[in-house]
Amino acid sequence: MDRVALPVLLKKGAEASLFIDYWHSRKVVVKKRSAKKYRPAELDLKIRTYRTIHEAQLLSEAKKAGVPTPTIFFVDIKSSTIIMEMIDGEQVKRLIGAELPEKVRGGLCAKIGELIGRLHHYGIVHGDLTTSNMILNPEGKVIFVDFGLGEKTREVEARGVDLHLMKRALKSTHHKFAKECFRAVMKGYADVVGKKEAEEVSNKIGEIEKRGRYNEKRRKDQ
Repeated sequence: MDRVALPVLLKKGAEASLFIDYWHSRKVVVKKRSAKKYRPAELDLKIRTYRTIHEAQLLSEAKKAGVPTPTIFFVDIKSSTIIMEMIDGEQVKRLIGAELPEKVRGGLCAKIGELIGRLHHYGIVHGDLTTSNMILNPEGKVIFVDFGLGEKTREVEARGVDLHLMKRALKSTHHKFAKECFRAVMKGYADVVGKKEAEEVSNKIGEIEKRGRYNEKRRKDQ
């Protein structure tokens, strides 16, 4: 593997750390999964190897589905590291707000819904659908990043969980606009997967929310 010198920490997560650096004179993001001491070494290596390969595959598969993702330049299995394109732009999380006109905000959310629809139609769930993992580049494209929790599946439950997380993220981060934003997301989603499938997934989201309220009530009653 070519040496990546003097990385600058961008984000430290529970599973992996992200660094910004230069690789072959190109600005890149380096995602490295570090060993976990609480796991047996052999098992830990297997888990990190699998997740590194799996995420790289999902990033490539998402492109085939028509969803912009960072281009992968190098995957080092031994060190559980992915070197990928550095995306210029703004996190969608920072853009959705009072300063964004309603029509523009609705169009952005509908576009996000279309991209989620493409993923799901192709049999991919992102696993961490939040506006923090979406970047609007200077050309107006929305790029999805961080597929570390993603998977290949066409199960309605998994798609419902994916969009339920998106709904919760909007409520948490953009409470004032959460309802209008999620409506726009689901409209864009339906435009891609079709009305019948969108309704099926929407019903599943409702079931997931009911389960969550029921479990919360049980915890309070105990």
